[in-house]
Amino acid sequence: SSKKITKSTTVINRTHKNVNTIDPKTEPNITAETEISSEPIRTTTSNLATDIINFAKQFDGVRYRYGGTTKAGMDCSGLVTTAFSAYNISLPRSSRDMAKEGIPVKVEDVMEGDLLFFKTNGRNNSISHVGLVVTSRTGLIEFIHASTSAGVIVSSLAERYWYNAFVEARRVIP
Repeated sequence: SSKKITKSTTVINRTHKNVNTIDPKTEPNITAETEISSEPIRTTTSNLATDIINFAKQFDGVRYRYGGTTKAGMDCSGLVTTAFSAYNISLPRSSRDMAKEGIPVKVEDVMEGDLLFFKTNGRNNSISHVGLVVTSRTGLIEFIHASTSAGVIVSSLAERYWYNAFVEARRVIP
């Protein structure tokens, strides 16, 4: 039997500063309301993401220290900014400000190298924690982060605490 191969086009609408407008008269399959970003959206883990993850993993087991960015002690945003800055990607120092960077990603589309943001402070309704995705496959998302109780560890988004505290995922790797 022969398989019918059809070409499908996925148009991703998102707000971004680099947007091209297509003339519907010359492109009949695209409407005037369609926005196509000039920047490709990554669909596979890049070598850069793997490098950043491996850099972060060298801090596994380091104790938690508020404001820390070294093997003497690390906090959650310190771990992420240190790992990304090792590869010349500058991110804000706080998880709350970091959550404004990059593009939002649906949890089912999360990939290694993406960031997960959490609200962990019951008294404050703002983002207060960040983790770096180290494993992403159907049914399993693991992230490295600096927890106040256990230091730098890898946790699963399926753990009740993290699942309930989860706010959003964002992609900052170009």
